[in-house]
Amino acid sequence: MIYLKLIWSYLKIGIFGFGGGYAMLSLIEREIVGQGWITRQMFTDIVAISQMTPGPIGVNSATYIGYVTPGAVNPEFAHPLWGILGSILCTLVVVIPSYIMVIYTSHFISRHKESLALKGIFAGIRPVCVGLIASSALLLMNQENFGTEQYNVICSIIICITSFCLVFFAKIHPIIVIILAGLAGLIIF
Repeated sequence: MIYLKLIWSYLKIGIFGFGGGYAMLSLIEREIVGQGWITRQMFTDIVAISQMTPGPIGVNSATYIGYVTPGAVNPEFAHPLWGILGSILCTLVVVIPSYIMVIYTSHFISRHKESLALKGIFAGIRPVCVGLIASSALLLMNQENFGTEQYNVICSIIICITSFCLVFFAKIHPIIVIILAGLAGLIIF
């Protein structure tokens, strides 16, 4: 049954999703797109929608994927109530393991914050989180986001690099950069 498969996938994502939403994107992509439940195009659309809506990207994507996947996999589950059930299940399953781990580990970490072993563990986890976020960035540099025609690819790369430079070097507020990129897309495409 699709719900048990979704629960199992999001349980893995909830337990091993270190480093926040962007770090878990590659894990979500492997678990959901890799199963063939949604297409790469749907995945990139979900990422875009999750970035625009309030809340963590992992929870937003779980809610949306839980809603669309049952109907996409089995037409018998195309009714909105089945989608709502999938949304609730995926959202709870991705949040509850993290919630339990934070409650348990916060007590443990506060008691052992000067431990060399704990400091070593965090020193090893930090670079992994950066690597996972970088892999997510590369994962999203695909034809669904950049197009396949040479003109679209070149324009998309220019918008991407310009946006990075405006935020990172020029220190322009990201909201302004998003609006400018949207206007550029409207004019160019």
